[in-house]
Amino acid sequence: MLKTIRNFFTLRERPQVKVVRGRYDAAQTNADNAKHWKAAEFLSADAEASSEIRKILRTRARYEIGNNSYARGIVLTLANDSVGIGPRLQMLTENEEANRRIEQDFMLWSKQIGLAEKLRTVRVARCQDGEAFILLAQNPNLPNENVKLDLQLIEADRVTEDKFNSDPNCVDGVAFDEFGNPKSYRVLKYHPGGEYAACEDEGRDVPAENMIHIFRADRPGQHRGVPEITPALPLFAQLRRFTLAVLSAAEAAADFAGILYTDAPANGEADSVDALDTIQLERNMLLTMPGGWKMSQLDPKQPATTYAEFKHEILNEIARCLNMPYNIAAGNSSGYNYASGRLDHQTYYKAVRVDQAFTENVALDRILAAWLREYSLAKSLEIEAVEQPHTWFWDGMEHVDPAKEAAAQETRLNNRTTSLAAEYARQGKDWETEIRQIAKEKKLLKELGVEAAEAVQNTQACNEEENERTE
Repeated sequence: MLKTIRNFFTLRERPQVKVVRGRYDAAQTNADNAKHWKAAEFLSADAEASSEIRKILRTRARYEIGNNSYARGIVLTLANDSVGIGPRLQMLTENEEANRRIEQDFMLWSKQIGLAEKLRTVRVARCQDGEAFILLAQNPNLPNENVKLDLQLIEADRVTEDKFNSDPNCVDGVAFDEFGNPKSYRVLKYHPGGEYAACEDEGRDVPAENMIHIFRADRPGQHRGVPEITPALPLFAQLRRFTLAVLSAAEAAADFAGILYTDAPANGEADSVDALDTIQLERNMLLTMPGGWKMSQLDPKQPATTYAEFKHEILNEIARCLNMPYNIAAGNSSGYNYASGRLDHQTYYKAVRVDQAFTENVALDRILAAWLREYSLAKSLEIEAVEQPHTWFWDGMEHVDPAKEAAAQETRLNNRTTSLAAEYARQGKDWETEIRQIAKEKKLLKELGVEAAEAVQNTQACNEEENERTE
């Protein structure tokens, strides 16, 4: 009995453990998916985006953008929407007079160097090259008397390391310190694809404080950019191939006006006709066929009914990697209603705002700091560029229905859920500048004895109210 009890407790103390074996279906390799996952490799971010790989991607992206109308339009539209006519500076210090003077001088300088045009070029380069470099250099030929700072754009091909450089802290021309901060950039004197390509190893090291490197890091540890339209490059090629195939089929069918055939059996009673012989046709003429033969006109069946649907779907997939809706990528909103069009635009405009914030943090703030340093020396001002509060204004996003947007804006202002500063910022305007302009206009209207539109509306409202009371 004691032995039986002892055996019972021994079994209870040693419960059997069940091993559950789980797995991910996507991690399995079999005969069905082996070819699909054959190109998947275990490489670091820099190894995957090596110099040779990025060179191939850049050349192919440039080719597509240069020869594909859709690719060109998509990239230019993104650059125009992201940059517009250029950013506007608003200083937020307590000295309002100094703020206006700095803003005016910076705007004048930005027009002289073509800041907006260069930022649009940088945005296009990020799409087709994956990255862009801005060199903060001196230009003595600038007409500006106070600031000679200029922005020199450098293409990604010119920033590369020497062929025999084996420094592990250098990634294709970009040298880093022990903390991962860029120290210097190796810039070739001439473009490797130019007429002076034989001197491609002749370059100079540019300190990191004088260089702005703009690219999107998709992976931790990535130090050089990959073209943003890389996932869409095979789709662009398929789109052009399908269009050419449809056109070739239509042309081949159009080369033949008809075909001669007979229902008679071989060696039957039909007249003898040479194989593949041609008959010259004339307009408005009756034509007789050999005995036993009939004429049939070819049906080209091109373009196929699925041609437009194919272009729609592939363009939609192409534009997705840039967060751009189909109607903006194709320039066609015929299949949209008001609600769906506005919903797609909201997603796209949010991506544009994110991109603008990225440009501010990476490029504009550094450009402003360098400009303020030189500006303060020229003006003998005590300005700490880093500590100056400021903000940037971009072009506002136009609403699909301005009347509905104006009504919504009025409601937000009345219930205090927004401010004039926020509403003007939506339009890319400085609220202080606009309010001062409105005050000037009202003062001038009063001096000239012109009744303002606001007064006219109030008078009409009062008259309508009085008429209703009288009735």
